[in-house]
Amino acid sequence: MDWDDTTNVANPDVIRKDAGNRDKAYLIVIAGSAVGEMHKVTRETTLGRSASADVRLVDDGVSRIHCRVVARNGKLYVEDLESRNGTYCNGKRITQQSLEDGDKIQVGRTTILKFTYHDRLEESFQRQMFDSALRDPLTQAYNKRYFFDRLDSELRFALRHNSPLALLLFDLDKFKALNDTYGHPGGDKALVAFAAHMRGSIRNEDVFARYGGEEFVIITRGIGREGARQFAERLRAEIAELVVEHDSKKFGFTTSIGIATIPENSVSSADAMVEAADRALYQAKEGGRDRVVLAEPT
Repeated sequence: MDWDDTTNVANPDVIRKDAGNRDKAYLIVIAGSAVGEMHKVTRETTLGRSASADVRLVDDGVSRIHCRVVARNGKLYVEDLESRNGTYCNGKRITQQSLEDGDKIQVGRTTILKFTYHDRLEESFQRQMFDSALRDPLTQAYNKRYFFDRLDSELRFALRHNSPLALLLFDLDKFKALNDTYGHPGGDKALVAFAAHMRGSIRNEDVFARYGGEEFVIITRGIGREGARQFAERLRAEIAELVVEHDSKKFGFTTSIGIATIPENSVSSADAMVEAADRALYQAKEGGRDRVVLAEPT
C-alpha cells in the first residue's frame, strides 16, 4: 500500500495506490456537532476550532489548532499539537500515531473523526448522505436540527471564553401574500434566491440555516453587537434589491431581522437565545417590517 499527491499541486489530495485503486484519504466526523462532514486529507491537514484550521471543529475541549494529519516517509500520521485536552486514536491518548483505514480520532470531549479511504463514487454517496441529513432540500441551507446543535456548541464556547456571539433571525416580509400572488412555485423561487444570496454573503465560519417556513437564521461569532447590526443592515438592504423572475413576472421582497448577542443578552441555552432574537424580530415586524432590531440587553 502506498499513496501519492499528484491530484493537485496547490492543495494535494492524499491518494492510496493499492492493487490499482486510487482512493483518496478522508476524515469523516462521526460524533459531535458536525456529524457527517467529510474532509479530504492533504499532505498536512490541521484540525481545531480556529477559522484557520483546515478542519474546523467548534465542540467543547477543542484547542485552536488541536492536531494535524501529516504525510511522512510514505505514511500518514496523526500528531497532537500540544492541545489542552489531548488527541486520542482508537481510545488511546497519543503524541503521534500512524493511521490505518478505519482508525478513529477523538479531539475535545465529543468530536470523533473516522480516517478512511474512498473512491469517487463513495465520496459522492457520503456527501449526498450528509446533505440529505443536515440540509434543507429546497434551499440547501442547514436544517433546524443542525442549527440547534451548532448554536448549542457556539453558545457554550462563547460563554466559557467570554467571546462575542450573534444570532440573526430573518423573516421574509408578507410571504403569505407573495404566495397568494405568485403561487407556491413563485414563493419557492423567492426562498431559493434568498438562501443563495445569504450563502454568498457570509463567512466560511458562519452558519446559515432554515429555521422553518420563511424564517432563516445566521450564527456568527466574534463580531460584537454593533458589528452584527451593521452586518444585518447590509444583508437587509441587499435583499431589498433582489429580483425574482417567475412565470414571466418579476417581483422583489424584503426581510425583517431580529438579533440577539452575547454577552449583552444574558442567556444560558440555545432556546433562550432564539427567544431573545424572536422578540427582536417581532418588534421589527411590528415597527413596519424591512428593518433590523437588536434585542434589548438583559
